[in-house]
Amino acid sequence: MERKRQRELVLASIAIAVMALAVWTMRADRQPPAANPPAGVAGAGDPQPEHKDKPSGVNLGELGGERPEPEESVRNPFRFKPRAAPPVPNPSPASSVTTPQPGADPVLTGPAQPPPPPRIALKYIGDMADPQKPGGKIAILSDPRGVYYGREGEVIEGRYRIVKIGVESVDLAYLDGRGRQTIRQTGQ
Repeated sequence: MERKRQRELVLASIAIAVMALAVWTMRADRQPPAANPPAGVAGAGDPQPEHKDKPSGVNLGELGGERPEPEESVRNPFRFKPRAAPPVPNPSPASSVTTPQPGADPVLTGPAQPPPPPRIALKYIGDMADPQKPGGKIAILSDPRGVYYGREGEVIEGRYRIVKIGVESVDLAYLDGRGRQTIRQTGQ
């Protein structure tokens, strides 16, 4: 155990030494160059080239000029407000949809369709082999109120009929035959 402790101390001291060396070299690189470089260094006596051309598009006189005062605003950066809705475009007469008139032909407009039935809120957990019927399956379904079992053609929860039990899904329909829905084993 003591050898392990000694090895940890040696590794820690090496890591500290490496970090100190890295900091020292980074500080040495940041020091500004000497004001008077040695005479033997290339470029020591060369004058700095002057820029004869001033950059265009920069008006240095305006930088020190007078600036406008900030304007009052109703915007509060500390309060969230939804963006204003875009203005509604005026519909053109050619693109407007015509509604059927009371005296219009009912064959062209068609009868009012009833709303579709609500989704079946059961989840398909899986199936198991039917002990009473070889080769048959029993579907296992659930909702927040309980777990339900049933074979093909049986009524579940007094509202749904099992139409077909597949490998990874089950087909359910309302008792009156409308609203058939396939529920997969992974969810709806």
